[in-house]
This record gives sequence, C-alpha cells and structure tokens, in this order.
Amino acid sequence: MNNPLLADWTTPFALPPFAQIEDDHFAPAFEAAITQARANIAKIAEDPDAPTFANTIEALELADAQLGRVLGVFFNLAGADSNPAREELQRDFSPKLAAYSSEIANNKPLFQRIETLWQSRDDLDLTEEQQRVLMLTRRGFVRSGADLEGYAADRLTEVMNRLAVLSTQFTQNLLADERDWFMELSEDELEGLPDFLIAAAREAGAEKRLDGPVITTSRSLIVPFLQFSPRRDLRERAYEAWQARGANGGATDNRAIAAEVLKLREERAMLLGYDSFADYKLETEMAKTPGAVKELLMKVWEPALDAATADATRLAAMMHGDGVNGELEPWDWRYYSEKRRKEEHDLDEAELKPYLQLDRMILAAFAVAKRLFDLDFKPLDAALYHPDARAWEVTRDGKHLAVFIADYFARGSKRSGAWCSAIRQQQKLAGDIRPVVVNVCNFAKPAKGQPALLSYDDARTLFHEFGHALHQMLSDVTYESISGTSVARDFVELPSQLYEHWLEVPEVLAEFATHAETGKPMPEDLVKRLLAAQTYDSGFNTVEFLSSALVDLAFHEEDAPADPMQRQADVLEGLGMPHAIRMRHATPHFAHVFAGDGYSSGYYSYLWSEVMDADAFEAFNEAGGAFDKDMARKLHDHILSAGGSKDPVELYTAFRGKMPGPEALLKGRGLSQG
Repeated sequence: MNNPLLADWTTPFALPPFAQIEDDHFAPAFEAAITQARANIAKIAEDPDAPTFANTIEALELADAQLGRVLGVFFNLAGADSNPAREELQRDFSPKLAAYSSEIANNKPLFQRIETLWQSRDDLDLTEEQQRVLMLTRRGFVRSGADLEGYAADRLTEVMNRLAVLSTQFTQNLLADERDWFMELSEDELEGLPDFLIAAAREAGAEKRLDGPVITTSRSLIVPFLQFSPRRDLRERAYEAWQARGANGGATDNRAIAAEVLKLREERAMLLGYDSFADYKLETEMAKTPGAVKELLMKVWEPALDAATADATRLAAMMHGDGVNGELEPWDWRYYSEKRRKEEHDLDEAELKPYLQLDRMILAAFAVAKRLFDLDFKPLDAALYHPDARAWEVTRDGKHLAVFIADYFARGSKRSGAWCSAIRQQQKLAGDIRPVVVNVCNFAKPAKGQPALLSYDDARTLFHEFGHALHQMLSDVTYESISGTSVARDFVELPSQLYEHWLEVPEVLAEFATHAETGKPMPEDLVKRLLAAQTYDSGFNTVEFLSSALVDLAFHEEDAPADPMQRQADVLEGLGMPHAIRMRHATPHFAHVFAGDGYSSGYYSYLWSEVMDADAFEAFNEAGGAFDKDMARKLHDHILSAGGSKDPVELYTAFRGKMPGPEALLKGRGLSQG
C-alpha cells in the first residue's frame, strides 16, 4: 500500500496530507511505526557503548518520531471528527500503546543506562535543559514501574492495559450519548427564544437531517435554551438529558467503568508504593500533596457557598413571584439568573451576542498576540480534515513559527468541550521543527450565509484555547518531551486562563466587538455593563466547579469506592451542596477524569492556575497596562517559550518575582471578604 502516513510530507509546512489519508491507512501505518519504535528502543538498550546523554536520552527522544507523527494525525481526527471506523481503530490502538509503554518501562537494560547517567549526572557537563530532561526521563521511568520486579511489574502492565481500554470505552460511550440525544422543538416551543438560538437550533436540526429545530447536549445550544425558554417542562427535560450523559443504562453507561477505573488506579498507586492515587498523581504537580489542594479548594468553597446560597434565595423568590411553587431546581437557575442579570445589569445575551461575531473574536485574539508578542497570522489555503476547519501561518518578522488550525463548530462526530492539541510539537533535536497546533471548540453553527455569534462565555473559551495554542506556538526548547504544554498539569492552565483577561480589556472590545448587522462597535455603556457583570453569578459558577474538583480529589485520595455515585453523593452532602446546583461534570460524563488520567486528581488545576493568572494579569496592570512591553517579554521568555525546561515555581518566580496567594483570585471572582 502506498501509505501517505509513512511517506515524506511535501505539503506546505509539512502539514499532514489530509486529502490523501483514508481510514484504511491508519492500521498499517500504526503497525509499521510501532515496530520501528520498538526496534529503535532495542537498539538503545543493547548499545555496547557506555551510556551517554546522546546515545541514550537523545536517542529516546527520537525513537518513536514516526509513531508520534501517525498518532498526531489519528488522535486529532478521533476527537474532532470521529466515525465508526476511527472508533474501532481507537479501541484497537489504546491497549497496544499501553503495552508498548509498559515494555519500555520494563526494559531493565534501558533503565539501567538511564540510571547510570543519573548517578553520574554531576560529571556529564550537561546544559540546564539537558539536566531537566534527564531528571524527567528517569522520574517517568520510575513512576511507570521501572523499579518493579516479578508479579508487581507484570500486574502493573495488566492494570495499565485495562485502564487504556476503559478510558477509550468511557470516551466513546459519552460521544454516543451526546450524538444520539436531541429534543425536537415545535414552532410553539420556540416561544421566548432569541433569534440567534432559534437559528442555531434549526442548523442543529439540519445537521441531523431533520426538518425542524432541535436542542442537543452541545453547551452552546443547551445553556442558552436553559437561559431563555419559559417552558419549565422543556428546560427540565433538556437539563436532565444533559446531566444523564453516560448514565442512561445499556451499552453506553459509564458508571461501572468509573468504578473499575478508580479501583485500578488505586491498585496502580499501591504497586508503586504510594498511599493513594492522589499522592502518586500530585507528586509531580505544583501542589505536591492532596492536603495542599484541599486547603486551597476549601478557602474558596466557603465564600462561594455563601454567595450561591444568597443567590438561590433571590432566584427562588423570583420563581415564586411567577406563580411557580416548590424549590428552585437546577433547570430553573439559569432561567431566573438571566432575568436577574437583565434587571441588575441591564444585560441580556440577545443584546450582547450580535457584537460577538466569531470571525471578529478570532481577529481579536490574533491582534492581542500581535501587540504582545509581535505575531502575524496569514490564512492558509490548505486541505484540512474537515470543511469547518481553517488554518493560518504564524510568523514573526517574516519568520515561520507555526501553523495554527482552528475547528470551531459543534457536530455529531466531535466530542464535547474545547481543547488544544498539537499534530506536531516544537523541537530542535531533529532540526528546527515548528509546531502544527489545533484549537477545537463546539460553538453553535449558524445558518449558511449568516455570521456565527458567540456568547461571552464562548468568546472566553476561544481566548482560553488560543492561550494554550500560544504556549505551543511560542515554544523554544531543544527537546520535544518538554516543549509547549508539556508542563505540570496545575501549571498548564496558566497561559490559557491568563489570555482570557485580554478579552476584558475595553480597547479590545471597542475595536473588535462590532455589531453583525450595523458594523458599529459595542456601545461604551454596554461595555461597562458587560465588564461590571463579570463576577455576576460567581457563587454558582464557583460552586459547580469546586464540587467537581472536590469529588475528583475524594475519589482518588480515599479508598476506591465500589459505588462512585454514592461516594459522589456523600461528598456533596458533606459540602452542603445547594439543591439547585449540580456538579459541572457528574461522574458518568466527567471526561477530564475518566477519559484518560490527565486530570485525575487534577481537576483542581484550573483553580490552582487561576491563583497565578489573576496575579499575573495584575502584574500587567501594575506596570504599564494590559499591553506593557516589558511584562509581555517576561511572559514570553519565562513561561510561553520555556515549556517544561524548568520547574514551574522557578518559571513563575522569574516572571513575577514571587509566588502568589489566593487573594487576587477571590477578588477576581467577586468573593473577597474585603
């Protein structure tokens, strides 16, 4: 087979030749690439020469380059544009990749070479970056079980293989539930909905080949429906379906999977000598211990709960004033909160959205990057993996830095949420390799010929993911293993959350928030009302996030529960969770935690990073303002270009001078007692 995945890519900027790649190419390319990687690993382990940094660590960095190239394409497609063939391939690849990783960890001659280098590291004359890569490589081997022997080593391999299967199954079950559920709306049931939502619902219906409008579980559809629909029965139906993803019984139910995952993670930690999976996972993070995480979360929980409780009382009174008796329910909160926001801030989504055009917000994100980091973005006419995707070349002073691909609209083949990934990461070891970075979102798609309009939360998401993209695009290190976003989990959200702040800069809104029909800028009064409302409903937003983070921590810090749903309920009861608020991510659809272990024991990371991002933006304000050149240079040099080349505390301290406390975070969320 003439397989484009294994051939040299002669496309502009060596982009994957998407137009030539077919699903049938992936399996043979994967097998060829993993066979080559195994041969390269064996060559390193069996090298008769004494170990050196070059023939061991650098050789390891390059050993699976072809495998990484194949998987960079495949996993991007599996997440953003799945189909039955790709789902089957993912189920096939996941255990094979887990087995491959276990083989490397259990390769004793290979580990011995690394250990020899580690023990003699003071005599090797390594650069600071090389010392860091050596430390991280050895630590990764030890944490993968390289020190284990006999039964423990064999059992860890079995555990990791099973976890790979389960995480893939969890992801695909969730995608199936999100793809399969929708609620058709009659013309009468559109009453009260703003035009932008009706148009998006009709487009969602067309995507499902139906004649009429539908509401799906896509956040960009279901949240405004919950905000605006006066039909309490329909709000309840939609909300409960949204919450029930992964818990509908049958083949796509994720509850038993979650229980097995937690049990296996606990066993993994015990095999490696840790008291809990949380202890194991947090060892390499900035937080270090579950106790440090819980201390921060609870410092924020109490003021957030007080604010949410007061807000619930106010919203319940509004509901009772409408003649609706009983308790305020979760499907009521957004509806009455939207009404209250209109009353208190004279702000409603329907007025705001025409000023937040997707294309203008993209330009805004680019313009901020231009002013801060002198980046230029030129549209690329390239064949991509889906018609909705688009690409730009990123340059500085005419020099190529990256290709940026963006895929913004929701569709049935795309998993929910928003994320940043790299089809190719930056490195210098194999030449000056520049990255190909992808942002994926799930915004409601407009009708043909109409502009895509965003909510303010959508616009923040766009800036957030673009902050991650900058972390990848501006990376300037030698080794791929520490490039871009290859940093501690509770540090990785700093660039993304920090970048959100520039959306709130009045001069950015004045230039780019222009009306879709008139072209006029957002009125100054509306900008003021928008910014004044930024901490509105902060109690709700903080409680639904923190409850998820605290449940995640409890799952992994304590004994693995036989019934995760009962453990979830117990944790929420202990916290005094308000009746009308539920976790942002209930266990059966908590993909951050169960679709792989990236954010397991780590969902708190967004808040940990927020402590830094609030402090970091304050640094700009203390200097010359949002576009202060000196602070932008420090941000570029010490954080965005540095990847994982140094410890995160060292990187942040070099940028700011010291580590922050939570005061700026509480102030930023409007929860400060002062």
